[in-house]
Amino acid sequence: MLNADRAELDKFGELAHRWWDPNSEFKPLHDINPLRLDWIDEHVGLAGKRVLDVGCGGGLLSEGMAARGAQVTGIDLSEKPLGVARLHLLESGQQVDYRLTSAEQLADEMPGSFDAVTCMEMLEHVPDPASVVAACARLVKPGGQVFFSTLNRNPKAYLLAVISAEYLLKLLPKGTHDYAKFIRPAELARWAKFAGLEPAEIIGMSYNPLSRRYSLGRDTAVNYLMRSRRST
Repeated sequence: MLNADRAELDKFGELAHRWWDPNSEFKPLHDINPLRLDWIDEHVGLAGKRVLDVGCGGGLLSEGMAARGAQVTGIDLSEKPLGVARLHLLESGQQVDYRLTSAEQLADEMPGSFDAVTCMEMLEHVPDPASVVAACARLVKPGGQVFFSTLNRNPKAYLLAVISAEYLLKLLPKGTHDYAKFIRPAELARWAKFAGLEPAEIIGMSYNPLSRRYSLGRDTAVNYLMRSRRST
């Protein structure tokens, strides 16, 4: 059985046509994309690297990495966002290999094939996130890096990521996140280590409602990113 929640796939599929609208429900993704790109590029040097984007959706991060010279494969299990991602390539002129498949399936087909793997804002939307982490570890080359981002599970995260972001500030559609699926950094680090990945860095991502800007920093209480490396 696929490691996917049909309701989650349908939810993002219904909004897929708005994925590249920077003022739509996906505005937060547009706002944080430069931060994610710079962080990944700083540690990988994207130009010339073979990179996999797991849970690529409409392709914001995939295209961004391709624009920096990476050879990018993007995978997702929702057909409509992938369709939007492919159409957008006609507008942008970038080259990305988009595939309708899961990380687990691709790991069986192409183990150790990528210099880097990204899995951003996706783990909190699947039934078995540890399985995705393990698949990412199998997909990256020995010595390669895997980048994750997700949401912490604590009262502050519930207040800011659900109550504030979805109901008060309306940064996200209501029901975007299920608090029960949020993941503590210690849990993600444990899954990574079990899969043969060594966590190298954990940083936080914060939103300032006054400046309406996101920034990376030390506060991992709500959104956080983890960089890990596969053991050689």
